[in-house]
Amino acid sequence: MSKTIFITGASRGFGRIWAEAFLDRGDQVVVTSRNADGLADLAEKYGSAVLPLQLEVTDRAACFDAISKAKTHFGKIDVLINNAGTGLFGAVEELEEQASRAIIDANLFGTLWMTQAALPVMRAQGAGHILQLSSALGIYSFATVGMYSASKFAVEGLSEALAQEVKNFGIHITLVEPNGYATDFGTSSVQSKPIAAYDDMKAELYAQPEFSAADAYGDPKATSEAILKLVDAANPPLRLILGRKALPLAQSSYAERLATWENWEDVSVRAHGLL
Repeated sequence: MSKTIFITGASRGFGRIWAEAFLDRGDQVVVTSRNADGLADLAEKYGSAVLPLQLEVTDRAACFDAISKAKTHFGKIDVLINNAGTGLFGAVEELEEQASRAIIDANLFGTLWMTQAALPVMRAQGAGHILQLSSALGIYSFATVGMYSASKFAVEGLSEALAQEVKNFGIHITLVEPNGYATDFGTSSVQSKPIAAYDDMKAELYAQPEFSAADAYGDPKATSEAILKLVDAANPPLRLILGRKALPLAQSSYAERLATWENWEDVSVRAHGLL
């Protein structure tokens, strides 16, 4: 049976690739973008199977309106993919206020508004699946991506709580955590005004194999199979890493955290008091 999929940020990158994968297999897809012109060719190719909508996800009212239009048009929403977002590169000292607020507005609040808009529809249906586009940088972080990581760490915390709140309604939540992929993310992201004191650190960082090796960035088209399998799963996971780079780094990061907490356990316990 075909599904109705709602994808934000579908004019390029993962959103575009996944929209085409769903449409090619016969699903109905609502695609949104800040600029609806970038969705016109999808409508021309797939006809009535696709509903293109212009949407700025930072506008809460517009998010509710888009979900309402999708429900009216297709009669249901089986899957919401909160893909829309933006990037920001810069050392913490370099981060500018406007860009910092904008990334939280898009990546966190945009995800929140779309989730809030979709939940009443899914509760009424007694079923639904929301995919939150997090990142491997929502699991761990490194220099120059602190604010981007902050936005994705926030999505992780929000969604982990959400999954517990809606499980009895038949609604599944999955955090999709891609490692680096060869999309236009790097070139489309905001770059903070550099401070020369950090130049050497950045040069050393980006010379590492994680960034400079030929296979450092995955093929975004290869993710479609995983996303199709994910939305078809009867019992989807809360978290799904995309790519082969993130898991080893996550294992190392969490092993270090556990070791630190354990080494300081005596101090932590005494800080509880009541002993």
